[in-house]
Amino acid sequence: MSSVPTFATPPGFLGLSRHDPEARYVVAGIPLDIGTTNRAGSRFGPQAIRHASRMLVDGAHPTRWLDPLTLPLSDIGDFAIALGDIAASLALIEQQAAPLAHLIALGGEHGVTLALLRALRRRRGVPAALVHFDAHVDTWPDNFGQSLGHGSVFYHAINEGLIDPRRTIQIGIRSPVQREVWDWTTSQGVTTLSAQDVHEAGPEAVAQRIRQVVGGQGGDDQGGGDQGIGDRGGSGNRGCYLSFDIDALDPSAAPGTGTPEIGGLASWQAQAILRRLRGLDWLGMDLVEVAPAYDHAEITALAAATVVWEYLALVAD
Repeated sequence: MSSVPTFATPPGFLGLSRHDPEARYVVAGIPLDIGTTNRAGSRFGPQAIRHASRMLVDGAHPTRWLDPLTLPLSDIGDFAIALGDIAASLALIEQQAAPLAHLIALGGEHGVTLALLRALRRRRGVPAALVHFDAHVDTWPDNFGQSLGHGSVFYHAINEGLIDPRRTIQIGIRSPVQREVWDWTTSQGVTTLSAQDVHEAGPEAVAQRIRQVVGGQGGDDQGGGDQGIGDRGGSGNRGCYLSFDIDALDPSAAPGTGTPEIGGLASWQAQAILRRLRGLDWLGMDLVEVAPAYDHAEITALAAATVVWEYLALVAD
């Protein structure tokens, strides 16, 4: 527990005073947003998330009864980017992420995830399972002619072998999407749970479905797809990566984002799902698409900081 009032917490994430990249768990900001297709501004996400994280330093996790700050955790500040150049920025991000043991990245747009998955693949030598919260599938082959826009990250991740699509699950999907993009995604073996699936099934069933997919039970011979909440058995414990786009949450809970879509998850639903994912072999995470210029009373930034805090409680446990 912090010895100072929350409003006087130092500016690092959770007030961290440790800043070395050799820590077992490393927080870094990635202020990139030049590949956005609607409202820009997520370059300011890292500092907003850090600021909102002050609210999480004055006690233990209420269900784990542990303090994530007991982890060997460091905040190394923000990564360098190449101003105005998406490809060069992704190369720089990959280079900076590669030597870090376990990275918790604060975006920035969702395109940064491609560089982080490239670094993870280089470090491990095998593709990771992916747990992906989002309103959008992000498997478009290009975004209005830009192949590295923030809506193409998982198209490239699948084609480059960075993730195992049959152990990839998307949660909260609900945006308009071209049928050919949807069909390509499902044909790769990706499992998709819509926001309506989450609302109707509840957190426990969704968490169980995530475990099944991450454990290799996600698809059949025809691929994965929008299979809903089926009973397929198995859980597994293979390495998985968490990518959380804040627009997975409904705009009422997260207005401060670039591409809001109505009908999304409530913050309590996302929190309840994450709390049920203990014991998985987490390899790292990113929290992206917080655009504070469109936020109100820090509710989006606080939701984002709390998702990261919940993740740290999972790995601490």
